[in-house]
Amino acid sequence: MASDTLTTTAGRGGGSDSGGGPGAGPGRRWPLSGRTGLTALAVVLSVISVLPVLWMLTSSFKTRETVTDGRLIPTDFTFDNFVYVFTEVPFARYLWNSFFISAVITIAALFFHSMAAYALARLRFPGREKLFGAIFATLLVTAPVVLIPLFMVARELGLLDSYAGLIIPAIFNAFGIFLLRQFYLGLPKELEEAAVIDGCGHWRVYWNIVLPMSRPILSALAIFFFLANWNAFVWPLVATNDQDLTVVQLGIASFQTQYTSNWNYILAAATVAALPMLILFFVFQRQIVESIKTSGIK
Repeated sequence: MASDTLTTTAGRGGGSDSGGGPGAGPGRRWPLSGRTGLTALAVVLSVISVLPVLWMLTSSFKTRETVTDGRLIPTDFTFDNFVYVFTEVPFARYLWNSFFISAVITIAALFFHSMAAYALARLRFPGREKLFGAIFATLLVTAPVVLIPLFMVARELGLLDSYAGLIIPAIFNAFGIFLLRQFYLGLPKELEEAAVIDGCGHWRVYWNIVLPMSRPILSALAIFFFLANWNAFVWPLVATNDQDLTVVQLGIASFQTQYTSNWNYILAAATVAALPMLILFFVFQRQIVESIKTSGIK
């Protein structure tokens, strides 16, 4: 009896020791709990971010009577809203204007910004740091502050109601120059020095060496520039009165004034305007992530 009691007690004690040993204590549960909490928070934030876009997409297929019913899945599925958007108003023209303006601005901005950033990062000339400081200081000036002076300059140059008036003022952006300069400062100088020894000038070094190495950051900047100009509203509203130059955001605004109660048409137009940007992001999301990682390497 005594031996059986001792055996039972020892067995229970061994189980208690194994439960309290390394790997089974409450301290081992904290990393799992913290990771689970962060995952749950990420899921909640993702749902909150995606839900308005999903609601806009599904509501664009609803009829006028059911568009405000509060349901996510349409009960009366219809394509008439999109047919109306492209037949009753020149929405295709609005899309073309936005695409053309955004594409030209993006290409020109990447070309000029990369050259300016390379000069500020690699070339030695008097006043380089002061020039960069002046460019960087413009980031602190908001767009509404320079809206009226910019309008007066564009009017004096005869740029109003033209593609040039919508494109030229939007090309130069201090953010692109700053980001590219910081990226170029992290590139190894040995490659450029070897090219100079082989007889390459600054232009050939920039074109054949620096630009190919800048593809990740240029891809990310291209998306940022294109998205910013695709969503431009204030400057196109101020600089143009010609209906043939109306961009897609002004077109959606005109929908809101003309069809105040017809939210099915407004949401269909907003869906058409948002789809190109969503497709662009999903196609180039890898380049965006790579640019964020490489731009932080020093």
